[in-house]
Formats: sequence, C-alpha cells, structure tokens
Amino acid sequence: MKKITVLGGGTGTYVVLSGLKSYPVDLSAIVTMMDSGGSTGKLRDQLGVLPPGDLRQCLIALSEASLLWRKLFLYRFEKGDLAGHNFGNIFLSALEKVSHDYNEVIKTASYILNVKGKVVPVTFKKAHLVVDYENGKTLKGEGNIDTNEQETSKIKTAFLEPEIEANPEAITTIANSDLVVVGPGDLYTSIISVLLVKGIKEALTKTKAKIIYVLNLMTKSGQTNDYSASNHLLDLKKYLRRGPDIVLINNGRVPSSIISWYHAHNETEVINDLKKENFSGRIFIDDLIQGNFYLKNKADKLTRSILRHDSKKLAKTILKFI
Repeated sequence: MKKITVLGGGTGTYVVLSGLKSYPVDLSAIVTMMDSGGSTGKLRDQLGVLPPGDLRQCLIALSEASLLWRKLFLYRFEKGDLAGHNFGNIFLSALEKVSHDYNEVIKTASYILNVKGKVVPVTFKKAHLVVDYENGKTLKGEGNIDTNEQETSKIKTAFLEPEIEANPEAITTIANSDLVVVGPGDLYTSIISVLLVKGIKEALTKTKAKIIYVLNLMTKSGQTNDYSASNHLLDLKKYLRRGPDIVLINNGRVPSSIISWYHAHNETEVINDLKKENFSGRIFIDDLIQGNFYLKNKADKLTRSILRHDSKKLAKTILKFI
C-alpha cells in the first residue's frame, strides 16, 4: 500500500485528507502546532495546552466514526461562556490534562473517532510563529499574523520562538512516504510554520518521496498580498530548501460574486505565471474548485475562506502521481 503524507493544517489539509480517505492508501497528516487564534488560542493561553484546532480538523477528516461523533467534534457553541469555542477543541484539551503524554491524546482521540491513517503533530513543544515584514514591523503569534488583514508589506523572514525540535515520528513518516502533499493552506501560518520546525526541511530534502504542492486558489491578505504562483513557490523554496516535484493549479472559473467577496478582504485570485523558465518540475492544471461555497458558522469569530478546493477532484489528481 502506497504511503501518502499530507503536510500543513487548517481547512486545506482537511480537504485533501477527506478526499484521499476513500482510497486504499496509507495516509498520514503532519500537522502544524503553532495556532494561537480563535478557540484554540484561548484554550492555549488559559489552560496551557498544546493548540488542538488543526489536529481536530485532521482527526475529523480521517474519521470513519458515526456521524454523531463527527458532528460533535465540529460543533461550535453560539452562546454563553463557551461562545466561539469548538467542542472538539475542548475535548482534546481536557484529554491532554488527563493523559500521560500527547501520544496518548492522539491515540485515544483516534480510537474514539475511528481514524483511518494517523495524525502526527509536527512537534510536542510550545512555540509561536514570528514574522518580520519589509517595513520593519514584527508580529508574533499565528493568530495575530492570520488576522493582520490590513498589512500590505511583504513578509521578509519567518521564524519560531523559541526554536523547537520536530516530533521524531514526523521525521520517520516523511522518510517512509511515497508521496508528500504540501498545502493547500495559508503559506506562512499553515505551511511554513511546519517547515520551520527543526528537522522537517532536512527530512523533506532527504526523502525519496515526490513532493506535490497544491497552489492556493486565492491570495491571503497580510501574508501573500498580490502573490502569483511563482511568488508562492519562491517563498516555499526559501524554507523548504528545494522545489516541489509537481504543482497542482486550478483553472476552474470562480464566480464574480465570490471574487467580489475576496476583493473586499484585499485578496485576489492567484495568477498562474509558472513556466519552464521559473519552474523545472511538472505543472498540472485542471478544474479543482468546489461547486458549493463555504457558509460560515455565526458562532465562528474568525474570517474564513469561502472558496475551497474540491476534495474528490484533488484526491483523483494526486493519485495520478503515485
């Protein structure tokens, strides 16, 4: 059975895992542990736990448990002291408090949700993502960077504070993979935050696995303002220390109403400017977007993307490269 590892966090990784779960492959997710916004950020600050949000999404994506369990782990409280909190985040945080270590947390949650494959935190150490902008500004915390929508200056450097070592299982998983899928997801807060953990980029440069990069559909204000495809690749290679073997790019038409929503958030479609002159790998272009658009839960305090990749289309495309 071929081994596919998906690297990242958030909705993008959820979409990829949800699609691949239906196929006979050995699936793993290496998940960012730097989240500091929303429900996750509050639990991290108030309880001193590791951020559960990205892990929760991956566990749900790979879950083959009853619909009730999946609905519970997705449920977000709308009123009272728990308003904005997600049940799954609270569950994982409580589980951490009563478990011997975080491996036990993952093992228990995976058993309850009947997870197909494995979810691997990139690290068990606590750290924050920090970025230096070209205008001299420094911002600390994934949540602060993610919501810094009015920032127009380009990110010059990203690093973790403090520097932390990777979970050994993450290194082993990369080494044993046949295919590593990077993205889609916010370039700095979901992807580069993983690459900054000591040992990860080294493992990715040594692995014999093909690396697929799923290009984002839209730019992200405060992170990738006005970025084209080549701009994304340039920043990715800076922290990955190598280019991907394959890039997947959407050419499906985005409705004008959706474009208008993104323009209101200072975001635009990512233009495909990749050519053999600026990328030597394979470029695969197809309609990869989801027909139904995401509707935000009114209890969710964060701004979410409403345009997403289609999990089934992505999975079929990814499997062509096994």
